[in-house]
Amino acid sequence: MQRILCAGALAAGLLCAVQGAQAGTVTVLTSFPKELTTAYQKAFEAKNPGIKIEILNKNTTAAIAYVRELPEGQRPDIMWASAPDAFEVLARNKLLQAAPDTKNPAAPAKIGNYPLNDPQGLYYGQALAGYGIMWNTRYLQANKLPAPKAWADLTRPEYFGHVAISSPSRSGTTQLTVETILQGEGWDKGWAQLLAMMGNAAAVTDRSFAVPDGVNNGQYGIGIVIDFFGLAGKYSGFPVDFVYPAMTAVVPANIALIAGGKNTDEAKKFMAFSMSTEGQQLLFDPKISRLPILPYSSLKAPAGYPVPQEVAQRAKVQFDAVLSENRYQVVTSLFDQMVTFRLKELQAATRAIHDADKALKAKPNAKGAELLQQARSLAFTSLVGEANVKNEEFLELFRKNRRDVAVSKQLTGLEQLWATKARENYDRARTLAQQAQGMAK
Repeated sequence: MQRILCAGALAAGLLCAVQGAQAGTVTVLTSFPKELTTAYQKAFEAKNPGIKIEILNKNTTAAIAYVRELPEGQRPDIMWASAPDAFEVLARNKLLQAAPDTKNPAAPAKIGNYPLNDPQGLYYGQALAGYGIMWNTRYLQANKLPAPKAWADLTRPEYFGHVAISSPSRSGTTQLTVETILQGEGWDKGWAQLLAMMGNAAAVTDRSFAVPDGVNNGQYGIGIVIDFFGLAGKYSGFPVDFVYPAMTAVVPANIALIAGGKNTDEAKKFMAFSMSTEGQQLLFDPKISRLPILPYSSLKAPAGYPVPQEVAQRAKVQFDAVLSENRYQVVTSLFDQMVTFRLKELQAATRAIHDADKALKAKPNAKGAELLQQARSLAFTSLVGEANVKNEEFLELFRKNRRDVAVSKQLTGLEQLWATKARENYDRARTLAQQAQGMAK
């Protein structure tokens, strides 16, 4: 009947056209968990009954590739993720569109010294995030382990086999955590700390969700996570706790309008809603547990909830998103070749180093101590030095399209070289540590 009425009169036809333009579907490309996206989807659709929200969930790396590959007019409408460097990649490739009318004027310009929004106006802070350590309180009590407070704590022998992390090549939030440590400690010292931590790892998971799920249910004792994973577990009633190490950063989780999307006008409404007071209040839902961009004076925060400005003041890292974006592919590839794909060898070397250290503390031996130091150097030194990641030609190689046969061959060859060298170093480190232990007599 509505179709007949619309065809029968010009005015009605125009009205139908307007209604058709308003009643669209907004496709949101995001790496966020279902608990968060479903809450926003339901709240927005209830407030805007003519607009449907379609959630397309992909990890951050896959999301960038997805947008790049689609032609204009067929892309999703919104990118929504935690990694600011991912938005830098999209902006550099002219895949984002400014939407200044979606911002909430009540939001601050900065969190600590970090700008809330992109200076060029291409993406906007929708929530805030820090990086830290979560643990299962029952697990730690059962294993008589102290609660860790700093990244360096996770290198200690008592935590061997109790730590979990996701691969930074599969998780944008983990990449940010790894990059935060590298920026805070410096490239060489940061990698030494990371590799010593990873030697204690029980697992490197494919998706970031697997780490908090494993800590919540007691599969893992400790997880290296973005804050909302730890806080969501805590405020949802799991026996877990969370801490921000001093060497952390607080940066925005961003939302942006994708250039060449299908439904720009409705997409802007969803973006504005996510940054409104009503949208920000949703972040306190126990299943979500994220830090809002708006001041708590305009919201109802749970008692004892972390205040982002206070966390930012304590944080020792002023995160550099441009630096992170420039070396993103190098960091993620190097981590995979040295940790993800060589975890068993790294674990074996680390166990031998812990055993030798314990034996030599009980019965000191100068030659044994020298061998142990050599073992540590082999196991916990990055295969790529700081000079390389300051070399623009080296970095540019990793930014090239792997679909190019010549590029793919060159990168694959380099990564295979890393993988082989990592295995050799870990095997040699294990042997040296065992020899050192044998000298403690």
